[in-house]
Amino acid sequence: MNENRKIKLGYAPTRRSIFSAPDALKYRTLIAERMRSLEVDFVDIDDINAEGLLYDDCDVKKIADKFRSENIDGLFLAHCNFGTEYLCARLAKELNVPVLLWGPLDERPDENGVRLRDTQCGLFATGKVLRRFNVAFTYMTNCRFDDPVFERGLRDFMAVCNVVKVFRNIRILQISTRPFEFWTTMCNEGELLEKFNIQLAPVPMTELTEAVKAAREDHLAIGRMLEYIQKNMEIQIGHVETETVAALAVAIENLIKKYGCNAGAIQCWNALQSELGIMPCAANAILNEKGIPIVCETDIHGAITALLAEAAALDGTCSFFADWTIRHPDLRNGELLQHCGPWPVSVALEKPKLTYPLAFDYPGSLTAEAKHGDITICRFDGDNGEYSLLMGNASSVDGPKCMGTYLWIEVDNINRLEAKLVEGPYIHHCVGIHKNVIPVLYEACKYIGVKPDFYDPIEEDIKAYLRGD
Repeated sequence: MNENRKIKLGYAPTRRSIFSAPDALKYRTLIAERMRSLEVDFVDIDDINAEGLLYDDCDVKKIADKFRSENIDGLFLAHCNFGTEYLCARLAKELNVPVLLWGPLDERPDENGVRLRDTQCGLFATGKVLRRFNVAFTYMTNCRFDDPVFERGLRDFMAVCNVVKVFRNIRILQISTRPFEFWTTMCNEGELLEKFNIQLAPVPMTELTEAVKAAREDHLAIGRMLEYIQKNMEIQIGHVETETVAALAVAIENLIKKYGCNAGAIQCWNALQSELGIMPCAANAILNEKGIPIVCETDIHGAITALLAEAAALDGTCSFFADWTIRHPDLRNGELLQHCGPWPVSVALEKPKLTYPLAFDYPGSLTAEAKHGDITICRFDGDNGEYSLLMGNASSVDGPKCMGTYLWIEVDNINRLEAKLVEGPYIHHCVGIHKNVIPVLYEACKYIGVKPDFYDPIEEDIKAYLRGD
């Protein structure tokens, strides 16, 4: 699976001089111990000064240098007492990574009315100064470090860091041009590079076919791929065509590695069929299972979406690339998610069939209903210089048998969703994943410069979840 799932935090506990330094030291240690118990990978600042705390202006550069050398993915500003807000802001500005702002709940004042920390007040101050520095940050509610909301908030923040990390390092293998009929999947390559540093690595169809020829000579790789296919798919096509599926999967993976890409988008018809005599769907499914999203119809925005969804899951859960197709014949708010057959095996309800798709006369696609459950559906898209990420929830439902890879779902209001898709900037393609990653994607949007958007009015619910409610 994707190596980007390993997230490292820079732990910068902070204090202010007018409050209790011993109490700040105590909480610095307790918070670190709690993170270790949760198996969070972090780098501390115990070697920067005697206290291992951020409170001295002279230490900011040393801390920043250490964190950069350790390649941290996020900065955790734990306020062990009031905290020094301008130092927090300077450090965060210097590092340009997602920032988690939090402090442990303050104790009851003692019998003389003395308060040791005033952590909440310090959080108010740091939030304001971070805004002055134009630093985006994530706030985790003022709670005790052994509260469930602490673990949840910390893990969600790490997932946010993963989304940002992946988004800032996207390079997509573009295999040939989009199909002529698919004007919907056109993208602005220059704008994606200028706005987001999203890079494309375009290769012509002939380079793919040459890579397939080369792959056929790698008998060890082909043998492994055929073993995977035989184990995980019910083969209903000929041996020659099955070998071509295996060779195509090996070839695409080799091109992904050659060009340093983390996803791909392929012109899946019609030139490919003239060259190879198969559909690429099953090969796509194999790579999708490996954590390398390969999407259909050269949909670059779709590949970006798949990367974001899987990064938000943080646990290796595979996404699936789908069409919004038709409404459910019996359920008012039901809809069919379907595609020719590129969904990874782990998404399937039962062993998928390696067979022919619905709309083409060439073999090489999978047929399987997806496993049921609650899913997140999302779509990164844009036009006229504006980009947004559409998100929403859905639940699986029973429905008529279909060809290809498919799942019948139910949403809260199909009319509202339909209007959202038609009015744009979205299209009929989406990405689904069997996990609720909407809060993580929503929070990540503030760091990647993309507008969060919803097909249901759930933004206040998401904010409440992120507050710890």
